[in-house]
Amino acid sequence: MFYACISTISGFDNHPSGKLQLVDVNGPCSPLETTPSLEEILHQDQLRVRSIHSMINKHVRDSKAKIPTRFGLPFKTKNYVVNIGVGTPNQNLWVTMDTGSSLSWILCKTCPNCRGLPFSPSQSSSYSNIACGSADCSQAYSATHHSPACRDACIYQTQYADSDYSVGFFARETLRLTPSDVFPGFKLGCGHDVKLRDSTSGILGLGSHPASLVYQTATKFGKVFSYCLPSSTNSNGFLAFGNQTGSTSPAVRYIRLILNPQNPDLYYVPLNGISLNGRRLAIPASTFSAHGTVIDSGTIVSYLPPSAYIILRNAFRAAMSGYPSATPPRGGVYDTCYDLSRNRTVTIPSIKLNFGGGIDLLLDQYSGVITNVGSYKFCLAFSANDDEEETTIIGSIQQKTYEVIYDVPRGRLGFRSVGATCN
Repeated sequence: MFYACISTISGFDNHPSGKLQLVDVNGPCSPLETTPSLEEILHQDQLRVRSIHSMINKHVRDSKAKIPTRFGLPFKTKNYVVNIGVGTPNQNLWVTMDTGSSLSWILCKTCPNCRGLPFSPSQSSSYSNIACGSADCSQAYSATHHSPACRDACIYQTQYADSDYSVGFFARETLRLTPSDVFPGFKLGCGHDVKLRDSTSGILGLGSHPASLVYQTATKFGKVFSYCLPSSTNSNGFLAFGNQTGSTSPAVRYIRLILNPQNPDLYYVPLNGISLNGRRLAIPASTFSAHGTVIDSGTIVSYLPPSAYIILRNAFRAAMSGYPSATPPRGGVYDTCYDLSRNRTVTIPSIKLNFGGGIDLLLDQYSGVITNVGSYKFCLAFSANDDEEETTIIGSIQQKTYEVIYDVPRGRLGFRSVGATCN
């Protein structure tokens, strides 16, 4: 099925409110040439989930963990991109937004393993390398968990679980989010030895480590940011900071945002239950609280403990018993799918995520509960973790039609209903 883009993109100053336009990298609105199959997308999603679980497990040292050693590395999201300006004069680059990593880096040299547009530091009057052995240099080491040897200039190194990597100079450069949001001396990686198997030019890290964009822009934005993810591939969302977010709106519903010093790249939330069609499912709150719940912009599907997923899946199947089932796509992520090609009207069960403090998040029935996997085939947009002891992950599908607001200083995460158009 072909979808045409219903939004327009025109440079990094591309949103009327001054927010950055957020684009689904695999959709028709993307300016980048990416055409992965559904199977490839789901495989990448599973790799990211395994990497998140492994990053958590390496701190608890669970000897029963079944995750391969290579998943101790971070994994890039390739789902949503924004256009930023770097250098003097300005050079525009498309980079991936990621709440699951903190170090921002850009491609600084054309390489045989890359397709993205490189930044040229020699053409910028504001570029400078950070000194080896300085406090700023050690910040790069703690953000990447690598400390490569250096002489004069600081070297950063980050490796990913899919075998991509980026090595180069840790530097200071002018960052332009919008023409009025300019940050001289922003610390980022300038990659000279890179393997990047997509068409982006780097990563914009929004984790909670001091090296992240969130902390480096704290003086102006107060460590507050938000995003609205596109509800369909042929529309766009936004990424906003500080007073550009809807954080002061009376329509925002806040839950607790939990930071874990052992995993500063991840944001945790107090999920304690799930409801279907207004009825709380018989899932003990301890199923989620025992190992925590992470909210992540880079994971597509929400991954639940197996016992919780089975209860949700069975209740969903019972509510959908009047519709013909369909063979799930390959990849092992989805197992509950339906062929809705002969149905003029469809009633999808409502699902709420129940959080601590009595706050419930009602998922959009057509973009947050089910997902289209081709033609008129739709699947339940949840999956099961491999192990009961693995952390729950709330993925991007369940966040659609909401502005998700990260208020780090106040320790709260907000949801503001904005509908399918991210208004």
